[in-house]
Amino acid sequence: MAAATTPSQKIAGGSFLLETRQPCEVFTPEDFNEQHQMILQTADEFAAQEILPNADKIEHKDFSVSRELIRKAAELGLSSVDIPEAYGGMEMDKVTSCIVADRVAVYAGFATSWGAHTGIGTLPLVFFGTEAQKQQYLPRIANGELTTAYALSESSSGSDAMNCRARAELSADGRHWILNGEKMWITNGGFADLFTVFAKVDGEQFSAFLVERSFPGFSTGAEEHKLGIRGSSTTPVILNDCKVPKENLLGEIGKGHVIAFNILNIGRYKLGAACVGGARIATKQAIEYAKQRKAFGKPISDFGLIREKLANMAIGIYAGESIVYRTVGMLDAALSNIDKSAPDAARQICKGIEEYAVECSILKVWGSEMIDYVADEMVQIFGGYGFVEEYPAERAYRDARINRIFEGTNEINRLIITGFLLKRAMSGQLPLLPAIKKLMDEVMAGPSFGDADESAFAAERSMVTAAKKLTLFAAGSASQKYMQAMPDQQELMGAIADMVIESYAMESCLLRAEKLAASKTDAAAKLPVAMTQVYLAEAMEKVESRARKVIAAVAEGDMMRTQMAILRRLGKHEPIDTIPLRQMIAQRVIEVGKYGV
Repeated sequence: MAAATTPSQKIAGGSFLLETRQPCEVFTPEDFNEQHQMILQTADEFAAQEILPNADKIEHKDFSVSRELIRKAAELGLSSVDIPEAYGGMEMDKVTSCIVADRVAVYAGFATSWGAHTGIGTLPLVFFGTEAQKQQYLPRIANGELTTAYALSESSSGSDAMNCRARAELSADGRHWILNGEKMWITNGGFADLFTVFAKVDGEQFSAFLVERSFPGFSTGAEEHKLGIRGSSTTPVILNDCKVPKENLLGEIGKGHVIAFNILNIGRYKLGAACVGGARIATKQAIEYAKQRKAFGKPISDFGLIREKLANMAIGIYAGESIVYRTVGMLDAALSNIDKSAPDAARQICKGIEEYAVECSILKVWGSEMIDYVADEMVQIFGGYGFVEEYPAERAYRDARINRIFEGTNEINRLIITGFLLKRAMSGQLPLLPAIKKLMDEVMAGPSFGDADESAFAAERSMVTAAKKLTLFAAGSASQKYMQAMPDQQELMGAIADMVIESYAMESCLLRAEKLAASKTDAAAKLPVAMTQVYLAEAMEKVESRARKVIAAVAEGDMMRTQMAILRRLGKHEPIDTIPLRQMIAQRVIEVGKYGV
């Protein structure tokens, strides 16, 4: 049964740059309904009672434990949230899916295996499989009998997936596809039963196939010895005249890219949720250590610079929750009217998710860099013990690093963010160009003076507006210079992407804080408001920095000086004293021993 989210209007992807949203229009963790809360509790208990006690066994590559935990998760319904009820699944909403991804992430080694199985390993079949394929495999995936994997990457085609060398040719009798090639870095490669494998039919048409481990000609190579996520299986997949039944073609010949790119969008928002979960347990462990570790006669949690770190870690989780659940709330709203029994339901669902490709990439980039920061500061708080395997910081640090590579590198995702926005603008799907023109006209007209906004959150709203305007101004200036050649200017594309990311995160934090302030007592809302204020202050500096980088690259002489003056005017805001705000945040998380809003 699908869990209902808070009703929300359908919002166009990427429109956050152009439109002002209200708190009631965004979904936040405070909007979890009873069913969401029940799943959250179930996932928390599974993590505490099953995942963490087995972490050391899994870390030492006892994959039988991973398989058994996947089966147990299936018994609880945690592994089949995205599988339709008709095939034994739970068929719940995307909020629920992200809640589970968030809570399972207490140990990255298992979370990686579980995520590959429930996400990129299973969803190609859910969305693109024929009825016969779904009947054959999905019930056994839903109950944990089968585990899955996704085989896209090759040694020479990681980010450039379409450049794969694996080939598929129809056998002489027309009954089998014969696959040849090698796939690399395949999560669950050592123990998965069913693989979604991408290969080019006759070396030309990029396509996908459902390949069982037992098929003749299929084998896997040795386990990779990895920097992190050592508890996950990562192997090559070797296809040596592998015989795949003709009916195991997934989707259409030559349409493999549709499957690959749509599934990666889903993987990105789920990874964002998992990064939040990983940061949550890392912060809890850092707080516990800081409270018991003493120096100069008192706990190090009393020292200002340690408290500053703990506050920043908590703020990162707050912001991460805000962008993740805002995004999946929009996804659920967009998908809510789709008739799941319609013949083209899968196509409609994928199109609905693709609408938020920019937001999905934002979650991936922002989340992976946030957990990197949290893990790094965790090591610093543990000091010398953070560098020792017996303590949790060392593993958290190693495990976090892969997230910036998973699901498309952060460099690729930054190009997607800016490129997708510009593409939608050029096609007229998103009125970005008129918004840029309007801003440029306002800039040329000079400053305007209206009535001062003295309402609550006026200063914060002004900063979010300024961030959006700076982003539009920088994008407009760069686009004017480079026009159609803009995609070749990767440094500028990346800088603009950073501005887009921070604008979305800033607004998400603010809308959540406003929503909490309206529904809770002043005391209960004090913490999220403080977190929002600190986040906005820090993010605004990044937005301004990236804007200066863009303007310096696209203008010179008097024009550059004029544009820099405009930049300063657009970004004008009062500085915020963040020290007492961080002190208050740190005091709260130290008292409760964990992140909590």
